[in-house]
Amino acid sequence: MSLWAKAQLLPQESLLKVQAMYGDHFPIEVRHCLATWIESKLWANATKEQQAHFVDQLVQEIHRQAESLTNQEMFITKMKLLDAANNFHAKYSHNPQELYMYLHRCLNTEMELIQVMLQDYPYAGQASPAERKYSELLTGLHTVRQSVNIVSEEIRTMQANTEKFSIEYHECVKHKSHLSYLQQPGQRPQDGIELESCLRLHIEKLETKLNTLVIHIRHAQVGIVDRLKQIIASLRELQSQVLDVELIRWKREQQLSGNGVPMHSNLNTIQEWCENLAELIWLTRQQVNNMARINSKSQVELNQPHLMEMLDDMSKQVTSLLSTLVTSTFVIEKQPPQVMKTNTRFTATVRLLVGGQLNVHMTPPRVNVVIISEQQAQLLLKSESPQGRSKQPVECGDILNNTGCMEYQPNTKQLSVSFRNMQLRKIKRAEKKGTESVMDEKLTLLFQSEFNVGGGELVFHVWTLSLPVVVIVHGNQEPHGWATVTWDNAFSSPGRVPFAVPDKAHPQENVDSHIDQGVRSVKTKLQMRYQLSHVSWNQLAETLSIKFSSATGGDLSEDNLRFLAEKIFRTSLPMGTHELNSMLVSWTQFCKDALPDRSFTFWEWFYMVVKVTRDYLRTLWCDRLIMGFIQKKQAEEMLAKCPPGTFLLRFSDSELGGITIAWTGGELMMNNSDPGHSFYGLGDVVEDGNEVFSLQPFTSRDLVLRSLADRLLDLPQLQLLYPNIPKDDVFSKFYTKPENEVLKNGYVKPGLVTTLPSYISPPPTYAHSPDSQRNTPSVQSRYVPVSLGPGPGARGRNRGPICGTVMRVSLRTVSEQCTDWNFTQQQQYEDPSMKWILLLIRKRDWNIQSEETKLLRLILEIDPFMPS
Repeated sequence: MSLWAKAQLLPQESLLKVQAMYGDHFPIEVRHCLATWIESKLWANATKEQQAHFVDQLVQEIHRQAESLTNQEMFITKMKLLDAANNFHAKYSHNPQELYMYLHRCLNTEMELIQVMLQDYPYAGQASPAERKYSELLTGLHTVRQSVNIVSEEIRTMQANTEKFSIEYHECVKHKSHLSYLQQPGQRPQDGIELESCLRLHIEKLETKLNTLVIHIRHAQVGIVDRLKQIIASLRELQSQVLDVELIRWKREQQLSGNGVPMHSNLNTIQEWCENLAELIWLTRQQVNNMARINSKSQVELNQPHLMEMLDDMSKQVTSLLSTLVTSTFVIEKQPPQVMKTNTRFTATVRLLVGGQLNVHMTPPRVNVVIISEQQAQLLLKSESPQGRSKQPVECGDILNNTGCMEYQPNTKQLSVSFRNMQLRKIKRAEKKGTESVMDEKLTLLFQSEFNVGGGELVFHVWTLSLPVVVIVHGNQEPHGWATVTWDNAFSSPGRVPFAVPDKAHPQENVDSHIDQGVRSVKTKLQMRYQLSHVSWNQLAETLSIKFSSATGGDLSEDNLRFLAEKIFRTSLPMGTHELNSMLVSWTQFCKDALPDRSFTFWEWFYMVVKVTRDYLRTLWCDRLIMGFIQKKQAEEMLAKCPPGTFLLRFSDSELGGITIAWTGGELMMNNSDPGHSFYGLGDVVEDGNEVFSLQPFTSRDLVLRSLADRLLDLPQLQLLYPNIPKDDVFSKFYTKPENEVLKNGYVKPGLVTTLPSYISPPPTYAHSPDSQRNTPSVQSRYVPVSLGPGPGARGRNRGPICGTVMRVSLRTVSEQCTDWNFTQQQQYEDPSMKWILLLIRKRDWNIQSEETKLLRLILEIDPFMPS
């Protein structure tokens, strides 16, 4: 935010002061339209020669700005700008410094009013914490800039006094030589006494004057050195605030953004701070060097040896500040993909935040990229000597198109290089230990460059490391790769040893580096090891929630998170939220150990749920139409108390990336005089409730062919979304509109329709068909093999339920849908009469005498699967 933008937030009384301050001398429209340009020129440490061209530059900028105002509504503003340009040229062209100093005072007044506002109204203008931080840093930089300008004036004054002293000193020496000459025997002229007296008087005046100058110059030297010390201390504090707080925060936010956390820091704002720091540090360095040069060339009488030592030390300090600033602002603006597949193109962008300010682009530096292991990254950071830094680390892979030249963009003032076509050709793996896999191995991309500043006066070798990357060679390695990356992004700490995180560091090494010397008990070490290898559920829940919401656009509720907690801890958790949040989760629980009775881990299950929701269920989830995270048993208990046709959507526990439909089918009793008998076949019966069915889960392979909303439309058995919302009221906007057009090749495009086996319910009436005139059965898009259950003697075997459920069916349902019967089970009936009855059922011949009906009932009663 510019100074003028902050000034616009001032209270009304202060705004009136600002308006009166500009008045007719400098139209406020010019201040408004040229705010950025004016502040960039006025905050700079312009010399008198530069100030002499200020009016011409201002007039040119006003004309350029006026030409850009093409909107008819801005016509009056455009005319005011042009009139102001003419007035400035006529009034100040012969004295541009007057206008420059006037504007400088105006900006200082604005800054003072803003500081008063921030003291009296800390939240004036509803400024955010980021805006307040920006204002604080801007104020600090402005204060230092004022000090630098004062030192510049003091150095110029001191240098003028030093030159004056030199002239007076040489004149005094000349007079003393003349006096000495006159005092030699035989050299005194006739008026020698009078001349000698005049010379002595003149020499006394010069010596008095020189003594005064010496005192004044020495006092000025001490004052300048003290002020330079204060400037360097202020610059160090501001630089630490920018680099160690703001830039580190931006890097941390960039890492968390890999897990879906939105970024709040702005790299352009940080670049603005860094450019101001670079300018001030460079000016301060020049001032220190100028002081040292003036002091070394001055007369012996002006020399102060302790000041030379102080200036040498200050020169080293300010050069170190500049070196730290340059090396720290070589950053990766766009990170490479953290899960990187070999032989796949990827991109990255590197930026030098102070490149434009230090004119690095005058000799554009080249940037080289290599991939190194975690161990090589650790060795690189441990190398403190220049020789260690210059040593090229061992590469662990080959990258194509890994060099680029940095380019400067004048419009954005950015010096950067974008690698658009890099490709990892091959990778060299490190030796694995224990249960480690290739997806546990973390690598990093090393970006390095070299350039000079100040015409070769200073040479910098800069490098930076990317976020850790996991290299995969096949798509099925992607879930585990993202587990490693997600865990690292979420639980790493700033300033860590690459790339130590809980349960991914070497716990004993970390413990040994933090405990005092001496004997420690084994118990203490084991406790510390345990703490290092676990994270709290509260931390992990926040990570999972952000990961899910960033991918799908919808949040996870407290119930959803409790479901996930019970899944990862493999047990029900009746405890409260506080106790649950404090429970610890290990890396092995997260993505190593398989879930009970499953062949996949918690992370693999969650990752596939996120993926299928992101790709095919996003809108349904955001509209809260998918219950999703709920146990099968709980869903059955909820639906059993609902009317038939009520359904809900839940993520499958048994199939990765699957979503299933659970619905209430009702109490299907035998259609005869004895309602006490029912046929136990294909449904799950909940005590004191209706029976509940579940469809085989739909995965991405199914949903890419037909959306879930259209599949719900296909099934007339589903009427109400739990608890009692009519299906079409919430899903109709997601139905695919029917296409009646004939394809260009003359064919009619077929469609897929989801159906259930016909014995589940009577044939549909197509009340919800997209075509209201259609009265013919839909084409079955997929066939689900089912059976009514094995015959007698098959207790304990798999009864072939539809989609993993068991249903009850009445005798009438059997009679009407017997064509779907699995007749291989007839072999289990050895009695010929039973075969005959089954054959009658098959032929749908129900003209059976009462005795035969009783016999059929007897068969059903002795069925071992008949409920008691």
